[in-house]
Amino acid sequence: MRIYDISVGISPQLPVWPGDPPVELERVQAIALGANANVSRLGCGVHIGTHVDAPLHFIDGAAGVETLPLKLLTGRAYVVYLPAAKVIDEATLEKAGLPPRTRRVLFRTRNSEIWAREKAFQKDFVAVDASGARWLVKKGVQLVGVDYLSVAPYGQSKETHRTLLEAGVVVIEGLDLSHVTQGRYSLYCLPLKLVGSDGAPARAILVGV
Repeated sequence: MRIYDISVGISPQLPVWPGDPPVELERVQAIALGANANVSRLGCGVHIGTHVDAPLHFIDGAAGVETLPLKLLTGRAYVVYLPAAKVIDEATLEKAGLPPRTRRVLFRTRNSEIWAREKAFQKDFVAVDASGARWLVKKGVQLVGVDYLSVAPYGQSKETHRTLLEAGVVVIEGLDLSHVTQGRYSLYCLPLKLVGSDGAPARAILVGV
């Protein structure tokens, strides 16, 4: 059994979505200064690094992240590698060769290489457009994971998010799939149980099957 950590490390150097709070990690008590223990404070938005979107993120009055069913966040998943894709649209998905009855799909694109190379936010990331979102819902996909900070293209957030979230599709963003090959895995993704929140950071792993 091989375990793949597909989470992005959280630090003040982590790029965040434009306008979101930056990551602050501050040591507020230190043994070296006479304290009994080292104690740190974390300040950040909820959509940092590897995180899960709740329906509330784009649907006012909808459910928060603590309501997302764990049975969707854990289970068999398929990683599809799209190295040449500029956008994940209906045409790209038709050619992607997803196995029948795939319920959880993670998209590895050139985005996964960005995490190690770029410390500033990148606008030209690969994402799922509105036609791709409709295709995924039509095919019965219940969880979609992407390897940058949004499932939707920059400047086109609303339609993709609403299409997926209104259909009950769980969205994981900010994965690092650079060391994962295409194929089947078991996914375990556990977002923090932030009550009433529109999203939450998560630790996500894949287990080879």
